[in-house]
Amino acid sequence: MKKKEKLPEKIKNLPEGPGVYMFLDSGGRIIYVGKAINLKKRVSSYFQRGRARDARLELLVTETRDVRTIRTSSEAEALIFEAGLIKDHYPRFNIDLKDDKSYPFLKLTVGEKYPRLFITRRRLNDGAVYYGPYADAGLLKQAVSFMKKVFPLRTCRRLHKGVCLEYHMGQCYGPCEGRISEAEYGKIVRQLQAFLEGRKDDLLDSLKSQMKRLSDKKEYEKALSAKKRIEALTAVRQMHDTARYPMYGELDELQSALGLASTPRIIECFDISNISGTGAVGAMVRFTAGVPDKNNYRKFRIRSVKGIDDYAMIREVVRRRYARLKEEGRPFPDLVLIDGGKGHLAVAKKELDELGIRRIALASIAKEFNHLYTPRRRYPIRLSPGSRMLFLIQRVRDEAHRFAITYHRSRRKREEFATGLREIKGVGPVKEKILMEAFGSVENIKRRSKEELQSAGIDRKTARAIVKHFGGN
Repeated sequence: MKKKEKLPEKIKNLPEGPGVYMFLDSGGRIIYVGKAINLKKRVSSYFQRGRARDARLELLVTETRDVRTIRTSSEAEALIFEAGLIKDHYPRFNIDLKDDKSYPFLKLTVGEKYPRLFITRRRLNDGAVYYGPYADAGLLKQAVSFMKKVFPLRTCRRLHKGVCLEYHMGQCYGPCEGRISEAEYGKIVRQLQAFLEGRKDDLLDSLKSQMKRLSDKKEYEKALSAKKRIEALTAVRQMHDTARYPMYGELDELQSALGLASTPRIIECFDISNISGTGAVGAMVRFTAGVPDKNNYRKFRIRSVKGIDDYAMIREVVRRRYARLKEEGRPFPDLVLIDGGKGHLAVAKKELDELGIRRIALASIAKEFNHLYTPRRRYPIRLSPGSRMLFLIQRVRDEAHRFAITYHRSRRKREEFATGLREIKGVGPVKEKILMEAFGSVENIKRRSKEELQSAGIDRKTARAIVKHFGGN
């Protein structure tokens, strides 16, 4: 059955909550992006019989072969997604959001001593940080109203000589009268940036640490302010978590970017760690629904590769992981991520192909430019700074890197205290322990005769091998 024939059934099963929808043509290209407070109702309205349509809308409906959605917690959140997707994909049926006169931006004046956040319709090359553009100015005002309560930055164009009404309303800290230091004000600006860039978990961790620090210093008024921000942000996050929207929003966006048939709920990511080719290890982390699944992390001691050869190491760990899953009949992940570029992707794909495993989606992420490579695309997917999909992939990749580094360090630490006795034929962990307990050090073992070694519990053949290893007779 063709995609066009499946479309009515797909629309029928769309969620009824808020979110972003994307119409795709026969080539899988996104041709239109929109937001809705009710995805099912909004998308269905395009295809209702008897609905009056202009020529542009008629052509859009005729060319649409597939619909994808990203669920969000509110229409205001969908607004942020819509702007980012239009900016990334430039769908030809959308109004051009590059027109600064038509659509608003959020502007954060980071170059000022006490930065401001406000809505503007002009994007200038003035050193400020801009977010957007956004298609719905009304929803954007709602978002700014919330942010002013949580991050009370000044809004006045010039610092007054005294505090204004906003200070008394708790929506400004009064930098004009020196009621907050430049350093403390800067912390709030950085927290706002974390919020606008979707790094809510990092922000909450930072605020909790700040609250404890202030409380320990008995600066209770400042600690209370941090506590209020935590409560406001936690309320927003709990509203999201109840429906698991943030993680599925990220995953839906990733599904759309990679052109996957289903949501990549289970992601496994690989990284390699070594120093000049020595002590090389591989590591794999698993994320389920956007959350680390640490019970399913895996470590790999590189066995077949000598020297520096990241490609061969990737091949080894990918082969070992999925050959074992295949042999045991266990389910595969929805997506495999490789920390690296096109070359790393190619060797991982070759290994999966040789194993006869072709139903796993595969991608690699290059650190330098945040480019996402896939086997089917000639050019990489360029991930926009601030996009939730980028933050998801960065979280997964960084966790794989952390896990690999930790394993590599623990191995090096163990090997620094290794005796070298296991290099002798016949000596394993048990005999190594016997020898060290009996003689205390390798230097003492070197000076022992075969008879002395045997009296400690070592068999005659192994005792002879030990003496010979250390140059004795």
